[in-house]
Amino acid sequence: MKFKERLLQGILIKRYKRFFVDIKYKNKIITAHCPNTGSMMGLLNKGNKAWFSVSNNPKRKLRYSLEIIRVGKSLVGINTLLTNKLVFEALKSKKIKSLTKFDNIKTEAKFSSGTRFDFLISNAKVKCLLEAKNVTLLRNNSIAEFPDAITSRGTKHLTELINAKKRGFQSCIIYLIQRQDCKAFKIAEDIDANYKIAFDKAIKAGVKILCYDCKINNEEIKLNNQIELI
Repeated sequence: MKFKERLLQGILIKRYKRFFVDIKYKNKIITAHCPNTGSMMGLLNKGNKAWFSVSNNPKRKLRYSLEIIRVGKSLVGINTLLTNKLVFEALKSKKIKSLTKFDNIKTEAKFSSGTRFDFLISNAKVKCLLEAKNVTLLRNNSIAEFPDAITSRGTKHLTELINAKKRGFQSCIIYLIQRQDCKAFKIAEDIDANYKIAFDKAIKAGVKILCYDCKINNEEIKLNNQIELI
């Protein structure tokens, strides 16, 4: 997915009230929207390089949006609003090897009165419900982790993927790691034990688990390589 224009680079100062970040840019402090509701653990050190987009929409309260942070030697995409766009692009271009058999893609697929999944993908014989999760957490040993905070909504999605499997659908969840420095992926059980329990039940029920990292620069982000689940 290409950005409409090349991102601008500044220096991260701080995040506050969840949705705001201050960035130093050309000797001025600007306030940008932070399109990530997670804890962003390990990403928010003052002085990290940060890249942001610029909007010319007069209806927006904030003209700028934080998109990428450099942590160590790696760029990290923090905009969770891009996750589904990146997965959709990868599905269309057949970049996800185990899902290439699906030709039809429907977004925001209603499953039950209280549940929508990110995608319903299908062919003439099979329907598959697919949920996508954005991953940014890395604490040690090049291992990406999810979640970075307690997520009751995420646990519910796993439970509903199990229910979908029982109702005859194929079920799949893809963890999209918007980083370039991870060799494996695991569930952060110490952060959300209930999510880990639901995750293990999903595997036993036959829910397909996929983990992919991304290739990132200030012009585009795209799905890259499948990485190991541990």
